[in-house]
Amino acid sequence: MIQQGRSEKTERPADPDRVDNDQRIRALERRVEELESLLEGLQDSVHRETARQGREIEALEAKTQAPVVARALDRYSRERGL
Repeated sequence: MIQQGRSEKTERPADPDRVDNDQRIRALERRVEELESLLEGLQDSVHRETARQGREIEALEAKTQAPVVARALDRYSRERGL
């Protein structure tokens, strides 16, 4: 009987502060995972937009090259009779 009393006293339930901290840590870990996922999505979006803008810039540069502009002006003047 004495032994049972001692073991009951030594087997205390988990510290409420410790349990609360564990829950908070798990919640923070979930939030960090969510934020990492959002960040990866943002990085992908920025990469796609940068690639799209790069293609547009290349197309505009190709259109403004001297020979291309000269041909376009020649065609324009012939069409308008200038």
